Amino acid sequence: MSEHENEGSGEVPMNDAEILFERKGPVGLVTLNRPKALNALSHDMVTEFIRQLDAWKDDDAVRLVVVRAAGDRAFCAGGDIRKIYEQGKAGDPRQRVFFADEYRLNAAIKRFPKPYVALIDGIVMGGGVGVSVHGSHRVGTERTTFAMPEVGIGFFPDVGATYFLPRMPHHVGTMAALTAGRLKQADALWAGVLTHAVRAEDLDALTDALIETGDPDAALARFARTADDLEPGEAPLAARAGQVADVFGRDSVSDILAALDAMAAGDDAEAAAWAAKTAETMRGKSPTSVLVAFAQMRRGVDLDFGACMRLEYRIVSHILKGHDFYEGVRAVIVDKDNAPTWSPSRFEDVTAAAVEAHFDALEDGDLDV
Repeated sequence: MSEHENEGSGEVPMNDAEILFERKGPVGLVTLNRPKALNALSHDMVTEFIRQLDAWKDDDAVRLVVVRAAGDRAFCAGGDIRKIYEQGKAGDPRQRVFFADEYRLNAAIKRFPKPYVALIDGIVMGGGVGVSVHGSHRVGTERTTFAMPEVGIGFFPDVGATYFLPRMPHHVGTMAALTAGRLKQADALWAGVLTHAVRAEDLDALTDALIETGDPDAALARFARTADDLEPGEAPLAARAGQVADVFGRDSVSDILAALDAMAAGDDAEAAAWAAKTAETMRGKSPTSVLVAFAQMRRGVDLDFGACMRLEYRIVSHILKGHDFYEGVRAVIVDKDNAPTWSPSRFEDVTAAAVEAHFDALEDGDLDV
């Protein structure tokens, strides 16, 4: 859709378009506008977003970009997974094109030459992380729930997760990748997913301040809460950082599970409960996806952003040809029985060669990103 110029306030306009672009003073304002679908990204939204960022990066009237979402349940819950599932079942070649474009959007955000402010209120998962975490300013409210849940549907953490998850402190990113664990506001701030924490009730005033000043640091200084401002106990993961680092810094998935099992059998009742639940969670995910994600995390820590995105395109191209993605989506999204039958169903039955095959070069070449 074309850009609309409006010098008014930051109120969300009434519009049926899936994504809205407006210029308000010095701000290029993006609104994800599918609240009934938790603002999930469609292919059209992705391509329009790329085009608009390309226009704004060279527009001297635009000093920063602000991205927000309609509704208060979700910033963006991911990509339109059901459509991708249906395309795969139908043999539609556009399935892989969506990911190529989505990864190019992630790269455009990472390389955007101006401040890029994501206002995160509610769920931010999968593709929603890809349009927020790569920006310069990631601002989350107390309703923020971050997760990369892909291993639970036979997929893998993508949209740049190969780059940002291994760079989180204390191997928290690896834990998030392998367990699909959720981070609330305080833990997301501690882990670096967020750069700033604010109250949901302040979002409209913050948006107006960004429009008035054109200076994200000055505007955020008025509204940001520090870690000390947040309620005690709101960052349970930070309090467990040492245990997370010890367990998820190990050299293999089998070593991680063994460490969790040993902790679960220990004398510390609270730690034992956490370890038992974490191990059970991991064992419920697609074994192939968990093992691929672990190998992905190990590679990503040494790669630059472009190389990470090229690697992800290799992985997605291979994983879409397999069994577990379609079984996972069937179980979680289509039939909703939450009883996927993974193949292989046990970690020990997934061969090293099968994992490595997800990183093989593609016949049609790497993604140009």
